Amino acid sequence: MTAPRTIAAAPPELAFTVERVFAVHHAVAPAIGFAVHVTTADAAPVAAISLQVQLRLNAAARRYTPDERSALAPLMGTGEQWGRANGSLHWANITAVVPPFDGPVTVELLAPLTYDFDVTTAQYLHALQDGAVPVDLLFSGTVFYHDADGLLQAAMIPWDREAHTVLPVSVWREAMDQHFPGSGWIRLSRHTLSRLVSYRAQHAMDFDGALNALLGEHLA
Repeated sequence: MTAPRTIAAAPPELAFTVERVFAVHHAVAPAIGFAVHVTTADAAPVAAISLQVQLRLNAAARRYTPDERSALAPLMGTGEQWGRANGSLHWANITAVVPPFDGPVTVELLAPLTYDFDVTTAQYLHALQDGAVPVDLLFSGTVFYHDADGLLQAAMIPWDREAHTVLPVSVWREAMDQHFPGSGWIRLSRHTLSRLVSYRAQHAMDFDGALNALLGEHLA
């Protein structure tokens, strides 16, 4: 008679906290790093984690100065529209592999940044003057562990696994200044770019000078 199979151990219960938020230096592209502390209930060993993380900027949880509200009007609306539009902004989806551990472990997650104003989060972060932005990290993926027989098992990470932190605006600027010191960029149509190139050539200016001259004429 075949002996009954040993009942598999329950999947490790994971918990995530953010230890540190930092500007990534010497990166190929601008990025913000999140040092995420991972623990399991009763220090249960983990064979590996295939981790998926969704980052969201909790714009509704932040207060704004009048100047910030004005700069964010094209994105967030004005007046009564503000309360309806000012919500949670999707930032990025990150994947990472966490190696085996049998105690607390820290994994660094890198979130990409851009100065492309066609991207909502770039517009939003550029408009902020100071302070910090609440950030929500939503975890999913697969955790691998060994059952009581030593066999490798896999389980989905529950959708309620979250961590919360803040992104200081100064850290965002530090990360951007690694690649765009004191500057940024915008995408123009070819027609507009051709006109700007012609104006620049006629007045012997660089692009910054040409745009400032045109803005001065418009705002005068």
